[in-house]
Amino acid sequence: MKAFAEFASWVGVSLITLLPIVNPVSTAVLLLSISSHLTPEDRNRQITRACIYMTAILIVFLVGGHFIMVAFGISIPGIRIAGGLVIGVLGFRMLFPDEGQISREGKEEAREKLDISFSPLAMPSLSGPGALAVVITMSSSIDVRHGIDKFLAFAGVIFAILLTALVSWLVLRGAGVMRKVLGVNGVNSLSRIMGFLLICIGIQFIVNGVRDLALDTAFWQG
Repeated sequence: MKAFAEFASWVGVSLITLLPIVNPVSTAVLLLSISSHLTPEDRNRQITRACIYMTAILIVFLVGGHFIMVAFGISIPGIRIAGGLVIGVLGFRMLFPDEGQISREGKEEAREKLDISFSPLAMPSLSGPGALAVVITMSSSIDVRHGIDKFLAFAGVIFAILLTALVSWLVLRGAGVMRKVLGVNGVNSLSRIMGFLLICIGIQFIVNGVRDLALDTAFWQG
């Protein structure tokens, strides 16, 4: 029972953190603007591939997060503060939008491509720098654990990534219906709500990183 609770806790925290920053709603709007040259069948295939790519990218960065930190000499407080800053900036961009995640030139290039699944859908839209920062931060938090707790934590985050990919797939498949129901203003309002959630999550990451840094005696002695 305790093991299940540990697993469920990591799934819940990871899903709540990842889903707003992946933001499949904004990707659905992007998809509608760059897939007019595709048939419905081709667009659905592109959506499936994009979600598979996103899942693979996030899992690789989750599992390899420890090695990335060791290779570049990044501390756990450092990655948490940096990840919080990235997430916060992305949240502010969503809450106070100025221009889209993809430039006008990028959209024009995407319209001419037959395969838009990896770029720009999987990267940088679904698994952008904010999502990568989140999974690396989670990886750094998990690496301090041992034994079954570490296994359950990684399994929980991976399961949350799979759920995020499933939700993203459903949202992207229903992009046309979503736009008809919500309209442009409704989609923008939902995106801003997610942006506010991202700001809160980013600030909490920074608070946790500063707290860990303040309690790190090795840092102050060095």
